[in-house]
Amino acid sequence: MEERTRVRLRAVGLAALLAVGGFVLGVVVGNVLALVLVIGFGVALTGPVSLGVSLVSIQGIAFPLVALWYLRRSNRSVDFLNVRMPSGRDLAVAVGAWPALQVLVVVTLVVLVTFSGGTEPASNQAGETAMENPEIIPLLIPLVFLFNAPGEELLFRGVIQGSLRDHFGPGAAIVLATAMFAPLHIFALIGSLQAMLVTIAGLFVPGLVFGMVYEHTENLVVPSLTHGLYNATLFGLVYVAATTEGSSALLTAAVPL
Repeated sequence: MEERTRVRLRAVGLAALLAVGGFVLGVVVGNVLALVLVIGFGVALTGPVSLGVSLVSIQGIAFPLVALWYLRRSNRSVDFLNVRMPSGRDLAVAVGAWPALQVLVVVTLVVLVTFSGGTEPASNQAGETAMENPEIIPLLIPLVFLFNAPGEELLFRGVIQGSLRDHFGPGAAIVLATAMFAPLHIFALIGSLQAMLVTIAGLFVPGLVFGMVYEHTENLVVPSLTHGLYNATLFGLVYVAATTEGSSALLTAAVPL
């Protein structure tokens, strides 16, 4: 095996380790936080509380810790992540990608459902919890911008895509990072295996878009904003569906949370 191939395989293996490690660490941190809430404060672990704990522990704590570990291990500085105040052009890209992404995801899910013989996509637990408890959505939206979007973009675009770019170039790095981003959502999905596969396939779309936005702007803040706007919009639509008894199947499947 050529040295270049070995180096690339190690890079992919490390990227996969970062993705899985971030999730596993988040579960551990979440269990600890849950125990503290239950034993220390007598808080009941209802669906909304569990969702909040998950957001804080996985995207707010675990993902940044794994990203920091990578930077220290590879002797890189924070500059590697390309984090800076967005320019007017950056903001235009973030806002422009936002509605286009909403349409792309819905169209993709409709096509996937059609070609899978009518299999409905699996629902995301976060979307289902929001649907059943719409009163928490105004609280969820700030958490999306504070923890969910920045945490996922930091790990999957800033660290994983950034590290893979060094070995594969930007195009392949986007695809590989997305191939690690989308499947990990299986642990948050509700439904049959086929339904989960439909949802995961649909989640490749936001992953690819976030990756392209990052490469285009070279600023991690921009895909974080697009990601936050995307998820916040979906939660807003879930709120409308929940309070008007509308259909939410595609909405709760499209949330990459």
